[in-house]
Amino acid sequence: MWENNILITEMMKYYTGDPKRIQHFIKVYQFAKMIGELEKLPEEVQYILETAAIVHDIGIKPAEEKYGSCGGKLQEQEGPAAAEEMLQRLGYRPEVIDRVCYLVGHHHTYDHIDGSDYRILVEADFLVNLYEDGVSEEAVKNAYDKIFRTEAGRRMFRLMFFV
Repeated sequence: MWENNILITEMMKYYTGDPKRIQHFIKVYQFAKMIGELEKLPEEVQYILETAAIVHDIGIKPAEEKYGSCGGKLQEQEGPAAAEEMLQRLGYRPEVIDRVCYLVGHHHTYDHIDGSDYRILVEADFLVNLYEDGVSEEAVKNAYDKIFRTEAGRRMFRLMFFV
């Protein structure tokens, strides 16, 4: 999966001068990688998950440029085109690009999660966002009950938040 090192470097260039965003996607990537491996995803699904985790927030920049805001729905709206351009330029296969763009375009939509790659991406993003955003204890418990379904994700959640 050496391609992911190239993609990570490209995303770091994309977010040059913005260490918070760089550290965010690196953390989401690592949690997604760990959860996927612990859940024993098939190799191709793991590859798509890791790729999507790296670029999941790529829509932030175009959303901020167009709308002055980067809310979740705007990220979903603007992210797929930016992800597609970067992944095509780096030579990713069309079927990988299609699924990654779908995940980028839905990673803030929590109903109708269709696939383990989608589920784990959402869980990994929540693990990072709950900490980074400093949400209330009630919001933490609510996220655990409503979002987390994988055994590995639930275990990591409990270890982090003592639920």
